[in-house]
Amino acid sequence: MTRVLQLRRGTTANNDAFTGMPGEITMDMDAKTLRIHDGETLGGFEIARRDDIKKSDFNIENISDEVWAEIITRCAPAPIKMTETKPVPINSQCSALNYVVGIDAMPFAVQTILLCKNAQAGYIPGDEVMAFGIGDRCNPAPNIVMEQGGLNLYLMVGNEAYWVSHKTTGTTTQITDENWYILFRVYC
Repeated sequence: MTRVLQLRRGTTANNDAFTGMPGEITMDMDAKTLRIHDGETLGGFEIARRDDIKKSDFNIENISDEVWAEIITRCAPAPIKMTETKPVPINSQCSALNYVVGIDAMPFAVQTILLCKNAQAGYIPGDEVMAFGIGDRCNPAPNIVMEQGGLNLYLMVGNEAYWVSHKTTGTTTQITDENWYILFRVYC
């Protein structure tokens, strides 16, 4: 025997005068729609039929330049300013490398980069290496301190050797001070 699910139903007037139980669904036989009830609202909430939904004449190409400018001004992040330091020779025989940047705001990021000066470890002059290490530290980041002279970047060296992953083999390769520069990119 087949089972049939039959919803409570009635005319539009019947449905308008009915407060169904929470979650109850009834059918309006006149309008050919369903209503969902919450146990409190007289008549419940009518569910729209697809043929009752009005089509929109919205066209994104009709939005004015002034509206776009206002949206971008309100929603877009402030422009990011990147300052790159001049290349400085690395020095593994010091406790820290200090670089003063003429910026009076704390950056949200500082990128430390090795710049190849003379071919070594598979790199050629001009290659930038962002994955490097000092001693047993990998990808060292500078300590950032705002002082009277401006933003100070302190890269802790600790009298330890610099190293890179060889460009083609990936093996850890110590590098010599005279073949590399270090530079910082500061993002404010």
